[in-house]
Amino acid sequence: MADKIHGFLPATAEMPTDRQRLIIRYLFGALIDLVVLNLFDEFSDSVTVASFSWSLLAAILLQALLKGTIAIEHHVAAFFKARQGAFMKFMRFFSAWVVLFLSKFVILEAITFVFGDKVRFEGMLHGVVPLIIVVTVMVIAEEVIVRFVRWVR
Repeated sequence: MADKIHGFLPATAEMPTDRQRLIIRYLFGALIDLVVLNLFDEFSDSVTVASFSWSLLAAILLQALLKGTIAIEHHVAAFFKARQGAFMKFMRFFSAWVVLFLSKFVILEAITFVFGDKVRFEGMLHGVVPLIIVVTVMVIAEEVIVRFVRWVR
């Protein structure tokens, strides 16, 4: 039993590489998005998903689009952060808000284009408000899980 950790993990387990950690993070992100999307489908009239398979594909697409949005937002923020002055600081936050806000319209159009009636967001502003709520819950849920995993160390 001395060569085992907790009786089931080998004591000589190798630490995951950066690529492996990235894959695990995206995989967990997609699974969290899947859970959130299906909960909204089950408990909300604003989100409709035809089946579990469609929600899995939608969660993967949402994960990719959200990570792309965050990357663009960070790139734009870094551009303004590299410059000094109060106006540049204002532009950093304003441009981040614009990118994050406008990205929801792009995400909604991408979901409509890819999935048609299989995945629908309905309600205020042609489904943008429910999408913003779902995406916000997804991001919060991912952050809660990341913080929990860091806390467990």
